[in-house]
Amino acid sequence: MADQENCVRVTRLAKKRAAEAMAPVESQQLPANKKRVVLGDLPNFSNIAASRDLVSQPPKPKCRTKRKMKKVVTEKVTKMTASGIDAKSDDPQMCDAYVSEIYEYLHNMEMQAKRRPLPDYIEKIQKDVTPNMRAILVDWLVEVAEEYKLLSDTLYLTISYIDRFLSLNVIHRQRLQLLGVSSMLIASKYEEISPPHVEDFCYITDNTYTKEEMVKMEADVLKSLKFEMGNPTIKTFLRKFTGVAQEDYKSPNLQLEFLEYYLAELSLLDHGCVKFLPSLVAASVIFLSRFTIRPKFHLWSEALQHYSGYKAADLKECVLIIHDLQLSRRGASLVAVRDKYKQHKFKCVSTLCSPSEIPNSVFLKMLKNDSWMRNRFSGFYEKKRIT
Repeated sequence: MADQENCVRVTRLAKKRAAEAMAPVESQQLPANKKRVVLGDLPNFSNIAASRDLVSQPPKPKCRTKRKMKKVVTEKVTKMTASGIDAKSDDPQMCDAYVSEIYEYLHNMEMQAKRRPLPDYIEKIQKDVTPNMRAILVDWLVEVAEEYKLLSDTLYLTISYIDRFLSLNVIHRQRLQLLGVSSMLIASKYEEISPPHVEDFCYITDNTYTKEEMVKMEADVLKSLKFEMGNPTIKTFLRKFTGVAQEDYKSPNLQLEFLEYYLAELSLLDHGCVKFLPSLVAASVIFLSRFTIRPKFHLWSEALQHYSGYKAADLKECVLIIHDLQLSRRGASLVAVRDKYKQHKFKCVSTLCSPSEIPNSVFLKMLKNDSWMRNRFSGFYEKKRIT
């Protein structure tokens, strides 16, 4: 019995010593019942801090306060991008440090033959489709995009796919709507976070087409375009040009911006705009928007010319087409875009009236005395001029 009691006492002492030895380690471990959190909620430096504590490394001395560090970083970024067109933008997606290289890449891409529709495909390729049918289809697709709250980028890509497909394939008028919704289905998958389903597009056509027909047309479009779906559109260049167009405003002019979006969507309706590069249409939209709001103001500055790569005279034909659309001289029966931009959230810009005629002289004028603007963009001009 004595031997058993001694064994029990020794065992208890051993457990006690082991528990005391493990106590420091357990104090550093997280409680077993700690609630799990979403990965995005975790601090970025949590693992680093924990590892420093485990190895007992002293924290590094702070040589600067957060405010001073932020100021230093801001000054460095400003110096690097002072010559860029988007230097004042706080949006990291504007990529102000290399905006000129991005623009050159997009400009070269939009000129590639495989990404361009034929300017006269309706006359040369199509036998049963007319410009008016195309305009009606585009007008209806604007309503579909509004119904499903799709991005404007989705709409522009959709029209691009339609024009490119019709440049390569003859299609019957009864299948034109099928081509439209199938192209929007592809564009939605490319641009949207939660694109509508095939069934949604079947429903919007009043079930005129079956799911199988739409999937088949989707495959035909992808094969015809050789899966080259990422094209720069009018909206792509409009985002870049808008910042320059507003340089002479003390604060961002939302009315001007919405008017640009309105005129850009109007340009989609007219087959005559298909022959123009997206960047040229975007520049024309900027020109006409400025003319609508300030008819007697200088419409085209050196900054706009250098950044867009177009002189005012280069825009004349496209501007006149869009101006006719704005005044309902063309496409008067197509009301989807006009009704969309009559809403108060778009500042009712479709109700704005521009002068009935644009003098030829405005295409020859350019703001000459803009030395402050030339200085603002001088580094950009010296670095690269897109022609």
